[in-house]
Amino acid sequence: MMIEFLAHLVITSALLLLVSSIVPGLQVDGWGSAFIGALLLGLVNSFLRPLMVLLTFPLTIVTFGLFLLVVNALMLWLVAALVPGIHLRGFGSAILGSVLLSLLNLAVGAVAGRSGPTL
Repeated sequence: MMIEFLAHLVITSALLLLVSSIVPGLQVDGWGSAFIGALLLGLVNSFLRPLMVLLTFPLTIVTFGLFLLVVNALMLWLVAALVPGIHLRGFGSAILGSVLLSLLNLAVGAVAGRSGPTL
């Protein structure tokens, strides 16, 4: 169980570094910042994201689920604001980064045999 958790953190850290090299406006300074960012992103997605999804449920229904992209971007933006080595230069970068990170996490999960999105 602990090995899986650490493996997931390392993989998410690597994906965060990969996404930062692709998305303009998203910068991750190194493995340390990426690891702390992945850990905090997991915590934010576990505790704060469900509350945000619940509070924005009517808006999510009206937008046919597209507002969840905004919620995901806000979670990434919050992590960037809290982790000193992660920098976001705009909301567009947050949306693009969160979408790409979600897709990559989903792909890694499919290859590893996990089910369900992680971001």
